[in-house]
Amino acid sequence: MTKLAILVVKFFLNLIYGFMKLLPRDDRIVFLSRQSNDISLDFFMLQEELKARNSQVKIFSVCCRLEGEKSGFGKLVQFTLATLKSMYYMVKAKVVILDAYWPAVSILKHKKGLKVIQIWHALGKIKQSGYQTLCKESGRGKEIAKLMNMHRGYDFIIAGGRAWNPYYCQSFDVEENKLRNFGLPRIDFLLESESENRKKFFETYRELEGKKIILYAPTFRKNMTANVNAQWETLVEELFKDEANPEFALIVKSHPNQKLTVTEKMKALGVYECEEFKAVDILAVADYLVTDYSAIAIEGAILSVPTYYFLYDYEEYIDKNGMNLDLMKELPKVSFRDASALVENLKSGGYDSETLKEYREKYLPEDLGESTEKIVDLILENM
Repeated sequence: MTKLAILVVKFFLNLIYGFMKLLPRDDRIVFLSRQSNDISLDFFMLQEELKARNSQVKIFSVCCRLEGEKSGFGKLVQFTLATLKSMYYMVKAKVVILDAYWPAVSILKHKKGLKVIQIWHALGKIKQSGYQTLCKESGRGKEIAKLMNMHRGYDFIIAGGRAWNPYYCQSFDVEENKLRNFGLPRIDFLLESESENRKKFFETYRELEGKKIILYAPTFRKNMTANVNAQWETLVEELFKDEANPEFALIVKSHPNQKLTVTEKMKALGVYECEEFKAVDILAVADYLVTDYSAIAIEGAILSVPTYYFLYDYEEYIDKNGMNLDLMKELPKVSFRDASALVENLKSGGYDSETLKEYREKYLPEDLGESTEKIVDLILENM
């Protein structure tokens, strides 16, 4: 989008919003997301807690996934309508909760007293994002970020463990006093539903009982040259060595923006997609988690799942995106550039459990299991 186009869009949106501001405000709470077309687990848990405390609470949601889908005029129209809908809800609201950048939140001039709470969709800041990635290949340009008021207008930002605070501040370009180290509701879900998730999973996949289950959940790679499918195939080959291995089952959960190919041969060897379950559900049965720069590593740490880091594009990712946590330096015993070394360590039972213990102590929030309650307290305090 050109500079002129952005300025024109901002002008007309503020003009429309100016007329909308004549509408009276009520006690509504608005949830906004570009991460999914559906209510996320975090949003669902917050909404249920709000309803439990006050059955009369007015809750409205607008969820419209923008990235990772086919672009075109239809998608533009869909997001434009979602934006206008969000504007109508916001102008009548007292609190807005979002889990990513939502343009209308940052570029519009809101009624005095509207409180905006950003509950960023990851539990930490392993990789760089936002203002940390300006002018990098995976980030935005400085001029576009300034024109779009990127991440402006937040009153509070829900963060993970305190060790991540400097990176939240850099990413959102804010002072630390805006951070609240509550963690996300999904922490509560992971802890509360672990037993039930195990039961449901093995009721569906009885053939996996007794096997060592490996969950592979990589992050999204934007503008990277590495062949993600080729690396994925190598991981499968090393684990199964071209024949079914009765000891292991490998479950893959691709990033929504970057689907990995699962062939019939892979399925015959012992690769599963388990589409009925989300990655957070499968953590309850995982004996090992294999990821890379994804914050699912933090979710795995909540349940003390031994985690390996498959960093086949380590140098390129640091160059084009940037890392806050240098995995090869801080977690050298569980970080690998090639699949063969990783699988060898995994099969030998050589996982370094002390690494996981130290990771949990340093990077998880305090008072695990109270995230939903604390965030809802904050919402109600600002109504």
